[in-house]
Amino acid sequence: MLTALILWLQNTVPAVGFLVPALFFAAGIVLVIKGGDWFVDAAGAIAKMLGVPTFIIGATIVSLATTLPEMIVSVTAAAQSRTSLDAQGSIDMAIGNAVGSVTANTALIMALAFVFLKVVISRREYIAQSLLLIGAATVLWLGSLSGQLEFYASGILVCIFIAFMTLNVVNGKRAALPAEEKGVFTGRDVGKNVFLFILGADAIVGGSQLLVSGGGALAAALGVPERIIAVTLVAVGTSLPELVTTLTAIRKKESALSVGNIIGANVIDLSLILPICSLVSGQRLPVTPISITLDFPVCLGVILIAVLPLLIRQKASRAQGVLLLAVYAGYLALTVVPGV
Repeated sequence: MLTALILWLQNTVPAVGFLVPALFFAAGIVLVIKGGDWFVDAAGAIAKMLGVPTFIIGATIVSLATTLPEMIVSVTAAAQSRTSLDAQGSIDMAIGNAVGSVTANTALIMALAFVFLKVVISRREYIAQSLLLIGAATVLWLGSLSGQLEFYASGILVCIFIAFMTLNVVNGKRAALPAEEKGVFTGRDVGKNVFLFILGADAIVGGSQLLVSGGGALAAALGVPERIIAVTLVAVGTSLPELVTTLTAIRKKESALSVGNIIGANVIDLSLILPICSLVSGQRLPVTPISITLDFPVCLGVILIAVLPLLIRQKASRAQGVLLLAVYAGYLALTVVPGV
């Protein structure tokens, strides 16, 4: 419906060119990110009102929070594939956004942290998450070599997600304070948080529709495949929360950066989003040859470049960050510029 409206506006007022879909696209990014903030803050407050322990909130809500934009956008695109005239384009948007976000998180956002910050980690704290991330990227690639995401691969990815969430809960329980009590909240607090919860959910859903429809119309206006829009503009757009956090850390000259948050967000992106997309689309997700030969291997490659030296040395190097940025620049060139 939104895509048809955007195309109608373009045809009715041709002078605007790609301005209309670009505006819809930008509005979608704003709504998804802001709606995610409202939704997560309200969900956390409501959980405290109900007496849910803090460690459960941190291990579940916070872990899912940074992946909420990518998840809703990809699932929305997959759902639209059932009714869209360009079903493959919608699927490409779903897959490209999920995988492209992981690539952007790793080769752009984490790379900036490596270049401008002294990132030091504890191997013991990060090894399990890192191995789950590498495993998810490997399973996704190998499970798609047939040209579609196989059911067995989706099953393994869901198991990886369950293992990741279990790990979060166990680690959170170890760090939690005992005998947590319900928070004290007024009726006004309850009403405010319920309102923000509903408003945030609506903003995420509406923004995701704008983002997917605007992105599809923008691809049509520019004459490029939806996959290119998905792995570039949509992927970076839905990764803005992580990017803003990293840029803020750089500006404040903080010595430590929660690399685990980015690693955790990547695990959820790869292990949960695409299996859900397969479910809502009602079929095995068809994967294009370019995704199999370029998007998936680059995603796995940048993860290995970022994670393995970090685990071995327990600290990142500036050269590591520069290499990741160079790989990402080359990937964008291969994706966007014909013949490169």
